[in-house]
Amino acid sequence: MDIGQLLEVVPLWGIYGCSVLLVLLSIQCGIWIGRYRRSRSGQDQDSPLGAAVGATLGLLAFLLAFTFGMTASRFDARKQLLLDEVNAIETTFLRAGLIPEPHRSQVRVLLAQYADIRANVGRHPERIPQFIKESEELHGRLWPHAEALADADLKNPDIVSLFVDSLNEMIDLHTERVTVAFYRIPTAIWIALWGVTILSMVAVGYHFGESGKGNWHLSLLLALIFSAVILLIADLDRTGKGAITVSQQPMINLQEKLKERVK
Repeated sequence: MDIGQLLEVVPLWGIYGCSVLLVLLSIQCGIWIGRYRRSRSGQDQDSPLGAAVGATLGLLAFLLAFTFGMTASRFDARKQLLLDEVNAIETTFLRAGLIPEPHRSQVRVLLAQYADIRANVGRHPERIPQFIKESEELHGRLWPHAEALADADLKNPDIVSLFVDSLNEMIDLHTERVTVAFYRIPTAIWIALWGVTILSMVAVGYHFGESGKGNWHLSLLLALIFSAVILLIADLDRTGKGAITVSQQPMINLQEKLKERVK
């Protein structure tokens, strides 16, 4: 299990608490080293040390912004793909009304079932693997209708072409949503982020110990701020769980609409 998968199962409060504790321990470790160094040398190295600490914190801020940008863009992608899939399912349902029976009724019933499954993804994120399997089974039941229509000698083959195109787009969007949903921040980036955070906080603590100006209030403030950003990144990196999730209301609305149409 990589770091991304591990953070998926750890509660958000646990991630935040561990981050705060890790930052505080790093700062305290730096303070001990700084005080020891100050007691041995008795020299004030505040100016160059302050510049080095500032550069280290700047690097940490850049890495946090970079990682946050990755998760935020994936969140936007999940939201857009949801809307695209809702439109694709509804378009396929409408175009199914143009194809002959018995395909018309059977396809519309299957599409209503498909919308049910996709709407349940947001309600029960812990069952996502099961919903993926059920969705792909419905793909296998829908596509033979497209093959049968393509082989049939119909008066208006353009209608069949429109239906097949929309069905194909719906299946493609399923693949895209699965791919984006299971993408995680690479383990190497998490290691770099935590490593730079620890080293930066040790540098801050060393600066406090070397200058003799450190205090717990400032250390706690730093721990709370940096841990909040890490928590936000970890939350955005999750799929369907956590405090920040993509609203499934468009799919739920479609589910209700299709249920009314197939009655």
